[in-house]
Amino acid sequence: MTDDKTNALQHAPFFAGLAAEELERIAEVGSTVTFEPGSTIVAEGDMGDAMYVVLSGTAEVDVGGRFHRLTAGDFFGEMALISSRKRIATVRATETVEALRIPADAFQRFLLDHPSVAVSMLKEIVDRLREVEQRIDAWMAN
Repeated sequence: MTDDKTNALQHAPFFAGLAAEELERIAEVGSTVTFEPGSTIVAEGDMGDAMYVVLSGTAEVDVGGRFHRLTAGDFFGEMALISSRKRIATVRATETVEALRIPADAFQRFLLDHPSVAVSMLKEIVDRLREVEQRIDAWMAN
């Protein structure tokens, strides 16, 4: 199963540039969790305490009535790894989902020993913020 976890991490843009050894260590920090269709994986308003990487299945993200589909290799909750604030979206399994759950406290300890992972994460967070900024700018222009 570690190979499946490592493979999913490698295909997640958040971790794509990392060495195989770093991916294996991240996989070891996390644990595999399963969600049945219709079940809530995380709920808006809950305190963020972990990131999830979808290993198999399909989930749906609801951010203020806008929906996004997640499949194998997609991830969510990455902000919770750095800041344990309330979640801004709800994610539900639309079919059975197996995911790698990476708890924030263990991951923060991991980052202290692996700063290259922190740099990779920062790059992805900046890319996501730019994407959101572009969407807001486009919305405001209309």
